[in-house]
Order: sequence, then structure tokens, then C-alpha cells
Amino acid sequence: MALAAPHRAVSYCCPLPHADLRYPPSSISLHPEQHVGTGTNVTIRCWNKDYGSTFLLHKDGSSDPLKHQNSSGGGTATFTLFGVTPADSGTYRCSYRPWRYAFLSSPLGDSVMLEVTPTPAPPGTEEQSRANVVMALVRGFVAALVFGLGVFFVIDARSLWIRRDDNCGAPPVTVSV
Repeated sequence: MALAAPHRAVSYCCPLPHADLRYPPSSISLHPEQHVGTGTNVTIRCWNKDYGSTFLLHKDGSSDPLKHQNSSGGGTATFTLFGVTPADSGTYRCSYRPWRYAFLSSPLGDSVMLEVTPTPAPPGTEEQSRANVVMALVRGFVAALVFGLGVFFVIDARSLWIRRDDNCGAPPVTVSV
């Protein structure tokens, strides 16, 4: 939530419902780094003192946690964001819920900032795209041509069979030269 004053902005994140200050906030790390390009897989790791808990991944500006994961032992959870886009940019934090106290949670911990920048298309991508469209059209035309010839030959062969069947009772035709 942000409070705006005429000359300053103060930003803070509201405590979670039933946040118990007796549980220390979790720690957080971001890999590969703060600035990444579109399509990169990003790993966010959260940890505490192994309270046996479920970790929650929060993004500032979203009221609900984005993801949750049971700690795998050692008080750690690893969240992977696959193929990030600029919409994934923002500030991330972790909290956790001890298994014995499902309605309690830790306060939000430190934050990491993720900035996803659009990756420019490699040179020649547009020409390659046009070439792919042309090839698809040519292949479609060839397929239609082959199909049409197949239908023509089937119809032609059928008409030959019909003519042959019609001539079965007639005397053989002799050709003199």
C-alpha cells in the first residue's frame, strides 16, 4: 500500500493477517540476478531456522501469495518463475506458516527486486519469419495439388472400370489395318 503526500511517497507492505512477531522474518535471495531478459527462468529462494513450515511467496501489489511450498527440510523453499516477462517485474518477499500453527504466519521478510526487460529480437528474425510463411504457403499449395491429382486419377480409373464393365457382353472389337 502506498501513501502519497504532496512531496513524498512512503511505501510499505501491510502485515499479514495473524502475523506473529515471535517468528522472525524469512530471508530471501534471487538468482540469476536483479535484471534479466524476457524468457529467463528465475529462482527465488526463501529460508528460515527450520521451523517446519510452508513458505509463501508474495509480490508487492498482490493481496494473495503467488505461490506456496512446504520446506524441503533445512527450512528452505525454492520457487522458480519460468520464462519471465515484464509483467513479472516487481518486489518479492517471503513469509512462512509453521506447520503446528496453520493460522499464524511470520511477518514478511526482506525483499528482492526483479526487473524483466524485453529482449530484442535477433537480427534477421523478421526475414526468417517471412520465409517461413512463404514456405508454409508453398507446401500447402503442393499438398493441394497432389491431393487434386490423386482425386483426378481415382475418378479417371473408376470411369475406365465402368466402361470396361459396360463392354463385357459385347463381341470383341477387331481393328483391321
